[in-house]
Amino acid sequence: MAIKRIMVVDDSPTERHVLNDFLTRKGFEVIIAENGEQAIAKAKAEKPDLILMDVVMPGINGYQATRTITRDDSTRDIPVIMCTSKDLPTDRIWGMRQGALDYMVKPVNLEELLGRITQLGAAGNDG
Repeated sequence: MAIKRIMVVDDSPTERHVLNDFLTRKGFEVIIAENGEQAIAKAKAEKPDLILMDVVMPGINGYQATRTITRDDSTRDIPVIMCTSKDLPTDRIWGMRQGALDYMVKPVNLEELLGRITQLGAAGNDG
C-alpha cells in the first residue's frame, strides 16, 4: 500500500507545523488533528494511509486514541506511529500494546521518519 495521506495528531501547533511542512514538501497529503477525539473522528471519516500520533494531549490521550483506532473495524488497518516525548522503555511497550506499529521519540528525526514511512509503504506492497 503506497502511503500518500498522513494524519498528524498533536496538540502542539509547532509540532503540527514542522511535520506538516516536512511531509507536504515530500509530496504527502497531510490531515491535521489537534487531539485524540479529532484523531478518532478523522480516522473514520478520512481513512488516512498512516497516523503519526502524539501521546500527551488533553482529553483522550494518544494511547487511548491509538487503542480505539486500531481496534475499530473501520480503522484497524491504518498503521499508527507514535511520535512522543515519552521515552521510557515502558512507554514504548505500552504504545505498542495499544496497537502502534512503531514508536519514535521527539524531537523526531525527520529523515528517519521518512525512512520508516517508506519502509511501511514498501512492506504494504509485498502482500
